[in-house]
Amino acid sequence: MMHAFTGRHMWLVMLGFFGTVGAVNFGMAWLAGASFSGTVVDNSYVASQQFNGWLQAARSQRLLGWTVAPTLDDKRHVVLVDSRPGDTVTGLALHPLGRAPDMALHFALAPDGHLHSRESLPPGRWQVRLTVRRASETARLAADVK
Repeated sequence: MMHAFTGRHMWLVMLGFFGTVGAVNFGMAWLAGASFSGTVVDNSYVASQQFNGWLQAARSQRLLGWTVAPTLDDKRHVVLVDSRPGDTVTGLALHPLGRAPDMALHFALAPDGHLHSRESLPPGRWQVRLTVRRASETARLAADVK
């Protein structure tokens, strides 16, 4: 036995459809607001005044030809395989969505001859920002590790 499709049925279909769309939109908006603060720099005017200096530092660093690329070992320690003896490295690991606190990274020379961080990173993707000092030269590098 077949029932007729009435206005009440249509009202329920529309309510279900728009209710689902509204719930998904609300959920996505809430997740976006909870995962990004909306600021890249605290004071854009001050950042704009420093921009030319940042460009010059990047050009100078590129001329040095440094290729320090961080990787992770099996225990999730940050490893710098292409560092040189005498390099002084400091670092900071940031979660890309800010869901975990920033972690300071301290490096030590391991028996394999590479610099390893003393701290291991929790699972997931991290952005690693490094400052490498070699004699009078300094390089600032950033890379994603996962």
